[in-house]
Amino acid sequence: MCASYSAPSARGRGAARLAAATLASGLVAASVLATAGPAAADGTPQSQGGATATMGGLKTYGTAVLHENGENYQLSAGLFEMSVDGGGTLQTYCVDIHNPTQRDAKYRETPWSGTSLGTNKDAGKIRWVLQNSYPQVNDLAALAAKAGVGNLTEQDAAAGTQVAIWRLSDGADVDAVDPEAEKLADYLRRSARDLPEPRASLTLDPPAVSGHPGQRLGPVTVHTGASSVTLSPPPDAATSGVRIVGKDGRPVTSATDGSQVFFEVPKDAAHAASSGAGEAQLTAQASTTVPVGRAFTSDNRSQTQILAGSSESTVAATATAAWAEKGAIPALSAAKDCAKGGVDITAVNKGDEAFSFELMGIRHSVAAGASGKVLIPLEEDQAYDFTINGPGGYGQRFAGVLDCRTRGSASGTATQTLSEPSPATVGGTASDVNLADTGGGGSTPLIAAMGLSLLVLGVTALSIVRKKKTTQD
Repeated sequence: MCASYSAPSARGRGAARLAAATLASGLVAASVLATAGPAAADGTPQSQGGATATMGGLKTYGTAVLHENGENYQLSAGLFEMSVDGGGTLQTYCVDIHNPTQRDAKYRETPWSGTSLGTNKDAGKIRWVLQNSYPQVNDLAALAAKAGVGNLTEQDAAAGTQVAIWRLSDGADVDAVDPEAEKLADYLRRSARDLPEPRASLTLDPPAVSGHPGQRLGPVTVHTGASSVTLSPPPDAATSGVRIVGKDGRPVTSATDGSQVFFEVPKDAAHAASSGAGEAQLTAQASTTVPVGRAFTSDNRSQTQILAGSSESTVAATATAAWAEKGAIPALSAAKDCAKGGVDITAVNKGDEAFSFELMGIRHSVAAGASGKVLIPLEEDQAYDFTINGPGGYGQRFAGVLDCRTRGSASGTATQTLSEPSPATVGGTASDVNLADTGGGGSTPLIAAMGLSLLVLGVTALSIVRKKKTTQD
């Protein structure tokens, strides 16, 4: 976990997270006023692009002491390491001192707006700390001279940097045990200046487009720091005839930052499906260093990380296109918004009829040729997993966890230190019993499934837990 420290007691935060997640999966299960095909319900969640990685562990660290509620808690503080899907390595610090980090948790690059950084006035200062300390500054003698300290080891530098970040990310009263590391933390916190959020390593904007067959659907703009991006056409391009083309209508297989590409859908594409509708997906991939300061989140409630260093790494993004001859033709996308406390669903309707759907018992409608945005309000730590379906079996699934605060929704919980300096595995040894209660990823499908039976507004967390127990019985 983050610094081998756990905020919740054995039952407190875990029960609150479970109740909140069940509430979310019940209230946010979405349906549409149209018949959905099986593929829509089974589709993978839409992501915003960038690097995806697997948590490895805490690699370079020292010791710190957290002062909270009149007690002192010793914890490990330093650099984590993650392995990137497709190749590459990331070094990160954590920005959520009270939450556990799950070993082997899957992480994805995320905009600040989808994390606690989005509402933190000191987020830019955290980026300054990252750029002006270890490992970005690997000349430890020079770093020590700037900070006015003696010799710095890698462990001291990592611990001092993490402590400075915690003071900014969590407002934590925390000190490094080593005097040199503590002096470094004081220097970094005192010197930090506000910097803007770094841009994503790779995104496709918008992530979804729609229109009529016989047209070029788009444009989709490539945003990346890579020198070149490889574009892969839809897997069934040979049979569907859908091509990825540039502004001039010529097929393209690569792009650079700012390039605009289109889905060229042949006029007879609609006839290939009995429903008269279809969809296709474009995949973009590149190799680049991920910008320092990018946030990484996990849908398994493993605590949020912020990037301190990157090797040359594989990054990817996808965009989808939907088409139909007539009726509503929606393009759907979603993004977490921590400032608003929920998930924003964007629907663009390029059809000749209104697109109607229901969310949380409320019917929404997007007129032909118009666009609309719907906020799905969620509580902190709530899990969501729903699919919005359109005509002809087209649908888009959205899944995740709203993790916007450095503390969870539970209150009055106790603290507990752990013996292992590396991220503890949820549901592991007996000494990890409290971590299991903070909400492991293994229970998420069960919570989501039971939530479908709880589509009732205004229900209390207590009644949800009781209904869940009845369902299990």
